[in-house]
Amino acid sequence: MDGKRFPNGIVAVEKQKANLNGADLYRANLERANLTEANLRGANLERANLTGANLEHANLTGANLNGASLTEANLERANFTEANLRGANLTEANLRGANLFHADLSGQNLDDLKSRGAIIITGQ
Repeated sequence: MDGKRFPNGIVAVEKQKANLNGADLYRANLERANLTEANLRGANLERANLTGANLEHANLTGANLNGASLTEANLERANFTEANLRGANLTEANLRGANLFHADLSGQNLDDLKSRGAIIITGQ
């Protein structure tokens, strides 16, 4: 699904290891979707609804999650290296072992993210 667009913003995904590399999922409704081990590298998930979604072990390297809702999402061991999480809602998300290396965490409470098990390294 490299570069696939979803113009209506609604996607039904219930497949582990889904390949959504570079997909345009702007404003997509992925509430409670099972995206375990999914490849979302470089995907546009701006303003997407991922409330309660399972993204355990998912690869979101370089993904755009600006303004996305990740409330109560399972992000355990997900890779967010260099992802844009500016303005994303991470309320009650499971961040145990999540890799947030060099992610844009503008507006996020880093102490809160760390206390929930996220691995954060910032810098150039």
